[in-house]
Amino acid sequence: MRARALIFLGAPGAGKGTQAREISTRLGIPHISTGDMLRDAVQKQTALGLAAKALMDAGELVTDDVVCGIAAARIAQADTANGFILDGFPRTLRQAEFVDGLLLENGRSAPLVVNIEVDPEVLFKRLTGRRTCPLGGHIYNVYFNPPKNDEICDLDGGKLFQRADDRAEAIGQRLRAYGQLTKPLVDHYRKRLLLKVVDGNRLPEAITGEICRLLEDA
Repeated sequence: MRARALIFLGAPGAGKGTQAREISTRLGIPHISTGDMLRDAVQKQTALGLAAKALMDAGELVTDDVVCGIAAARIAQADTANGFILDGFPRTLRQAEFVDGLLLENGRSAPLVVNIEVDPEVLFKRLTGRRTCPLGGHIYNVYFNPPKNDEICDLDGGKLFQRADDRAEAIGQRLRAYGQLTKPLVDHYRKRLLLKVVDGNRLPEAITGEICRLLEDA
């Protein structure tokens, strides 16, 4: 695959982070997630990082201007020369248009966009069934990958917990918000013939294989 930007889209629970990490390893290009970018900028106390921290501490969403500025600084780093994967960014049409302009300005090819689609019922089970070990961070799912002993980690015996944003009422809100924000993004990339749709209802290995084939043909 020639050097280019890859953008992974997908609802919460679609597995885009898992796939982005795997493809990043296979291709030897950085996996850039929104969370990682923000944490790095905050830790380095850059001007944009401090602006993001102030917004997050106040319980507000980080603005497009701040997120785009942090993303631009990360993409400008030397390790992106052979390509990179964006996960969780862009999230809005304005952010997508910013990425388009940034790539063009830097003489890069248009991005290849992979949209991982998963049935709503599967997403709901993936998210509400997720349990995390507080000791080692191991993740289980009570529907698809349950621990041997109920609510106890197989590896270190930690008492598994459910994240607040994985509870049923929060999940409904997250999925609705994603649908409202992302539909314009999907339409934007589809019109430009940059969108590839992948069935995310399958096992991770099968999804990775299909994404690799798409990249080979790109």
